[in-house]
Amino acid sequence: MSRCRIANAFIAMLGVLSGCTVGPDYHPPAPAAGAEAPLVSVTPALESVAEPPDDWWHLYHDLLLDKLLDEAFTANADLRVAAANLSAARAVLEATRVGRLPQTSVGVSAQYGRDAVTDEILEILGQPPQNVWIYDALLDVSYEVDLVGRVRRSIEAARADAASVAATRDSVKISVAAETARAYAQICALGEELSVARHSLEVVSREAEITVNRNEAGAGSQFDVVRAQGLVAQVRASIPPLEGQRRAVLFQLTALLGRTPSNAPTEAEGCMLPPRLKELIPVGDGATLLKRRPDVRQADRRMAAATARIGVATADLYPKVTLKGLFGGVSTQLNELATNKGLAWGLGPGISWTFPNEAGPRARVRQAKASAAAALAGFDSVVLQALKETEQALVSYGAELDRRQALSDAQDRAHKAFDMAHDQFIAGALSNLDLLSSEQSLIATDAAVATSDAALVQDQIAVFKALGGGWRVAETAGR
Repeated sequence: MSRCRIANAFIAMLGVLSGCTVGPDYHPPAPAAGAEAPLVSVTPALESVAEPPDDWWHLYHDLLLDKLLDEAFTANADLRVAAANLSAARAVLEATRVGRLPQTSVGVSAQYGRDAVTDEILEILGQPPQNVWIYDALLDVSYEVDLVGRVRRSIEAARADAASVAATRDSVKISVAAETARAYAQICALGEELSVARHSLEVVSREAEITVNRNEAGAGSQFDVVRAQGLVAQVRASIPPLEGQRRAVLFQLTALLGRTPSNAPTEAEGCMLPPRLKELIPVGDGATLLKRRPDVRQADRRMAAATARIGVATADLYPKVTLKGLFGGVSTQLNELATNKGLAWGLGPGISWTFPNEAGPRARVRQAKASAAAALAGFDSVVLQALKETEQALVSYGAELDRRQALSDAQDRAHKAFDMAHDQFIAGALSNLDLLSSEQSLIATDAAVATSDAALVQDQIAVFKALGGGWRVAETAGR
C-alpha cells in the first residue's frame, strides 16, 4: 500500500471517529408527580386560572408604579451586575467554540549564542563550535481532531452555563420588579396608616377638649381630663415612627431605582392609599408555572451542563489526536531567512493518551457523574420550592382577605359605637371611661384596617413574584 493510500485511510478513519461523542446525552427530567397539576390553593372567588401577564403591575392601573418599574429595569445596580455576569458567560462560550477551529500562532525571534544542532553540523564539517546569531520566523498551526466529542461536550457545557446565568439574570429581574412594587406599595400603605393616625389624633383631641370643658363647667373630674389627655399623647406618639418608616422605605425605593438619596422619588410620598386590584389574580396552573419561573430553567440548565461535563471527563480516557504543522524560516543569516536555504516546514499528527494509569481520568468521570446527580436533586428541590412558594403565597393572600373583611365589619361597629358614646357622653348619660373605651376601640380598629391593607398588597405582590412574572417584559424593554 502506498504512503498516499495510508494517509487517505488514516484521514478517513479520523473522519469516522470524529463523529463519535462519549458521555450521556441530556434529556430534561420529568417533574415530580402532580407538579404540573392545577394549583390546589386557588380560590375561584379570588383567583382565576388564566395565564398571568408578565407585566402584572399593570393590573393595579397605577401610572406612577408603572413609571417606577420602567426606571428600575433600566437603572437597577443588581440588574447591571447580572447583565455583566451574562456577558462574561457568553464570552466563555465563544472562547470554548474556538476549539472547533485550528489554533495558530506566529513567532519571530533572534538569539545569539550556541545551538546544539549548529554545533553538531560544524563538528561534522570539521569546524570548531561558534557563537552565532540564529533567526527564526515560524507559523505554527494545530487542530484537535475531536475523536470522541471532547470539544463538542465542552461547548454543550459552556452553552448550558450561559443559559443558566441568563436565567439567574431573569430571576434578578423578577426580584427587582417585586421589590420595587413592594417599596412603593409600602410607602402608600404607610401613607394610609399616617392618615388614620392623624385622624385618630383629631378625634381624641376633640374629645379631650370636650372633657376639659365639662370639667371646667363642674362635670367630670380632673382624673378624666388627665386620662383623656394621656390617650391624646399615646396617639400622637404613634405618628413619628410611621413617618420615619415611610422615609426609610422611600430610600429603599431610591436604591432600587439606582438613584442617590438626594434624588429620591419624593413624588411617591403623594400616594396615601395602597394600590388595589380591580380584578381577580390570574395564576395559571403548575405546568405554566414551571415554564415561567427562571429558577426552574436555571436548575435545568445546570443539570444539562453537568451532564455534558460527564462527556468531557470521559473523553480523557481516550487518545487525544492533534494535527500539527509549521512553516517559516530558520537561519544564521538574516538575509537567508526568507530564502530556500532557511526554509523550515513540517506536518504530522500528535497523539497523547493517559495510559495505562487512568485512575485520575476515571476519578474525574465519577466526580462528574456525582455532580450530575446533585444537579438532578437540585432540580427537584427547585420545582418543589416553586410550588411551595406559590401555594403559600395564595394561602396567605386568601387568609388576609378574610381578615380584612372581618376587620371591616369590626370597624363599622366601632364607628357606630363611638358615635353613640359621643352623643350619650354629651348628654351626660355615659361616663368618661365608657367614652374613652369607645375611642380606644375606634383607634385600634382603624389602625388594624390600615395595617391589613398594607399586608394585603404585600401578599398580592408575593403571589405575583411566586408566579414568576416580570422578566420577559423587562427583557423586551431592554432591547
